[in-house]
Amino acid sequence: MGRSRRTIPEELLLLALDPATGTTAQPQSLDLGLAGAQLVELALAGRIAPDGDRIAVVMPRPTGDPTLDSALELLRRRGSPVRAVHWIGGPRLGLRQTYLSHLERCGMVHAVAGQMCGVLPTTRYQATETAISREIRSRLDSAIRTGVPPDPRTAALAALAHAVGLGKHLYPGNEGRSSRSRLRDLIRHDPMGGLVAHAVMDVSNGVGAQQRRNPAQGAASAPGGGRAAAVPMQPHHGGMARVAAH
Repeated sequence: MGRSRRTIPEELLLLALDPATGTTAQPQSLDLGLAGAQLVELALAGRIAPDGDRIAVVMPRPTGDPTLDSALELLRRRGSPVRAVHWIGGPRLGLRQTYLSHLERCGMVHAVAGQMCGVLPTTRYQATETAISREIRSRLDSAIRTGVPPDPRTAALAALAHAVGLGKHLYPGNEGRSSRSRLRDLIRHDPMGGLVAHAVMDVSNGVGAQQRRNPAQGAASAPGGGRAAAVPMQPHHGGMARVAAH
């Protein structure tokens, strides 16, 4: 996979970063969304494919993207198709930090070291390549405004943006209500993106944990109205996203 094209996880994270302040919206559900975005990117690369509500590896050859290849190898080691909701709900410690660090190396965000409460070391991230964020946003806006079916990448990005709750961040207030509704409707234009987006919403609503406790119940129904789970916003400090340094 060449690096001339941004991956869906990268674009989802850029959408969540305010281009002016660097604030990260919906940080908790965003972690789930990034895990789901990796699945969509691997599917577009022909490495995995949906098998009902499960994900199956169909080509284990590496993509050339270290983060995606790590996910692909974990899927391969499972040996059998895995439920999307179980994969996304599994531990993904450091995934958001991995992508923030990657975007910093690419020059798309700028890291600023600081302290929280004068003691805890933190790293704040400020978006720098605002033209890239505007281009990503314009693709969503165009799909919403024109009603023309978007390309698979844009459709999947829209589905994930809705699933993690970015609708109110991208289209706030009463004036953005119709745009949020149309963003939700774009989920139907990409089967893989739709499968993953519903899995993200299920995990946010606790459905994944319920399935693990009682597998006999089978797959729980996805949110009927396509509503994303309400996830508390992370408190913002100084208009920038803060990530504790490890």
